[in-house]
Amino acid sequence: MMKKNSIKDSLWYKLLRASFGLVGYTVGLYLTIKANIGVAPWDVFALGLGDKLSITLGQATIFISIVVVIADILLGERIGWGTVLDAIIVGSVLDFLEILIPIPEFDNIIVSIVMIIVGLFIMAFFQFFYMSAALSCGPRDTFLVGIGRLLPKIPIGGILVGIEAIVLIIGCLLGGQVGIGTIICVVCTGGIMQIVFNLIKFEPREVIHQGLHIRRRVEAED
Repeated sequence: MMKKNSIKDSLWYKLLRASFGLVGYTVGLYLTIKANIGVAPWDVFALGLGDKLSITLGQATIFISIVVVIADILLGERIGWGTVLDAIIVGSVLDFLEILIPIPEFDNIIVSIVMIIVGLFIMAFFQFFYMSAALSCGPRDTFLVGIGRLLPKIPIGGILVGIEAIVLIIGCLLGGQVGIGTIICVVCTGGIMQIVFNLIKFEPREVIHQGLHIRRRVEAED
């Protein structure tokens, strides 16, 4: 029993759990993108950036994630191995899936909507593995928290809307894909995540994350 607990508490186990979650999450994300009727704001940005720079969607996603991680550090937020894995794995797996499982564009709007909904459920389910690994949040969530600390009088929901609106506008200007799928992603993502978390009885706010912030170590020693 002690051995089992020590394995689950080890960094390697948590890294594998987080990586597994991120790979599965990306499969769901891939479905929402290949539905071809519009994507979530950050993906609009990545698609537009990839088109302008003539790079793959995965490369654009990694680039944006790295920039956001740097912003997180500048904001003084704690990042962890989960943050780093998120920045690297999602973009890499997107490109791998494009090569391994190329999904053709669909003309049937019903099929496309079903693809997005299924993709969102898959993303929510695998977020459980990623979040429960407790290796800190992804770059975007950490960025949201950092901006929230700078603007304490504004509700975090309002800040999220503001950030996604700015990202969406930039993505549109770069030529990213916007459509009914964008609306579905914005409106349904939170609700679907809550449904899945309720079914598997997971409360993300109870997770105590392990970070890489040096300042935290110093404070702990004091």
